[in-house]
Amino acid sequence: MSDIDTTNPRTLGRGICIITGASKGFGRALAHEVCHLLEPGSVLLLVARSGTLLQELKEELQSFTDKQWLVVHCIAADLSTREGVNETVRVARQEAVNEIDNVLLINNAVAWFIFTDLERVNSYLSFNISSALTLTAGILQTFPCRPGLRWSVVNVSSIYALQALPSWALYCTAKAARKMMFSVLAEEEPNVKVLSYSPGPMDTDMQEEIQRSTGISHCLFPCQESAAKLMKLLLDNDFSSGGHLDFFEV
Repeated sequence: MSDIDTTNPRTLGRGICIITGASKGFGRALAHEVCHLLEPGSVLLLVARSGTLLQELKEELQSFTDKQWLVVHCIAADLSTREGVNETVRVARQEAVNEIDNVLLINNAVAWFIFTDLERVNSYLSFNISSALTLTAGILQTFPCRPGLRWSVVNVSSIYALQALPSWALYCTAKAARKMMFSVLAEEEPNVKVLSYSPGPMDTDMQEEIQRSTGISHCLFPCQESAAKLMKLLLDNDFSSGGHLDFFEV
């Protein structure tokens, strides 16, 4: 096992990192940041619905990293379904036999469409809330806490977990529920560092939709800038577990 300082590591150590919603936007930017911080023998699990986009991302990452340095798995899965969550946990479990000193789960996957049909509303809430809950529980069971293992869970949150956005009731509801869910996790699992991170207004399709539907516009930042801030937070490791931090507070 490599010697990792669990209070202020300069890297993410030899570990496994799972990123949901990794195919584009903020998730894709996170994958690029993480791959530079993992030590040899590490594993990166990229999860999203689009297998094609994930494969493109994998090729990008392997173009500037040694394939033996980092094992990258692409998991094309719908996390709103039991099968999608189970497949992600199954692939992670295959890597549990390897000796690692860090587990990092970044719950980034989110949908932001506006629905009025009850069945689609339930599916939306399943994808945005239930899948994050069951996936986190499954990964925790796969990699039990032990001495020398650093465990971190990131909930990619939003300012709209704290304040209302007209016409975006479902999105705000899901983000608020996830914030509380991960706050409870921090209380229940003192050996797991839990962070809800609001990445700020980024140059993504969602911000275009917010402006179109509400008339609200923001000064947008590149996804890479916010991803770098999140990585610094994780490396410094001095945030309070269960807390909610915003891009503008870092």
